Amino acid sequence: MYYLSLSDYLKRIYGQKVYKISLQSGCSCPNRDGTISRGGCTFCSEGGSGDFAAPLLPISEQIAIGIKRVEAKLPKGSGHRFIAYFQSYTNTYGDTHKLIGLFEEAIRDERVIVLSIGTRPDCLSDEMISELKKLQERYHKKIWVELGLQSVHDYTARRINRGYLLPVFEDSYRRLKAAGLAVIVHVIVGFPWESENDILATVKYLSDLHPVLDGIKLQLLHILKGTKLGDEYMRNPFHVLSLEEYCSILIKCLKLLPEETVVHRITGDGPKKILIAPLWSGDKKRVLNTINKAVKEA
Repeated sequence: MYYLSLSDYLKRIYGQKVYKISLQSGCSCPNRDGTISRGGCTFCSEGGSGDFAAPLLPISEQIAIGIKRVEAKLPKGSGHRFIAYFQSYTNTYGDTHKLIGLFEEAIRDERVIVLSIGTRPDCLSDEMISELKKLQERYHKKIWVELGLQSVHDYTARRINRGYLLPVFEDSYRRLKAAGLAVIVHVIVGFPWESENDILATVKYLSDLHPVLDGIKLQLLHILKGTKLGDEYMRNPFHVLSLEEYCSILIKCLKLLPEETVVHRITGDGPKKILIAPLWSGDKKRVLNTINKAVKEA
């Protein structure tokens, strides 16, 4: 079985391997500060899903730190290219002018060839989308907007305290695509109350979107310390997927996707110091080897 991985896509477009550096904008989240709710989504850590991001410093310094970290693991040389990824919390939640200034500081770095922005569908004003479009046109570099959907099912949205329902996502998706911006959607696989058919229904919905979805992240559900879901698990442990179960579902998800949709993630890392379950997910080498073997045999 074949799927279009992010690595293959980037090599196809840019002719070389491209590396990601995680940055922080300093934004909060309306699901944490009381605008919508407090405490965030039930699965989200205190790091706002950006536990591996650079410290909150001026963007140029964050980029320098991020690049230094990556290049320390690479053969010495020049010409490396990077994705500037604003990951933590909701990066379009705040003053548009100020945030566009941060994004521009990142995208104008000659080593950065893609700007990726993680956010919520309910935090994308027409003004923000318009300014992102202008930024993309000014620098002739792609801008990706990553939307945290997790599931298409409204009962899951309520149970995880997501704070918006599906029509909000649909509206933001339409406006982003109309502006010529690439959209990546984040999906979580493994909510204990969702069946395999529920998970596949989410991926099928995304695979049927028009215009076609640019990218998807398929993320194993991690139960983390300091989260509401983690507290629930500690009080009354529920079923978490085994590696074999996850691989089986993942293969079925990948088979549903259009050939042109880029798969940005097939599992994801949970910080080991706060990971409660599934513990097998902490062995990244074993996980990836098992998934790759399953994909080849599918």
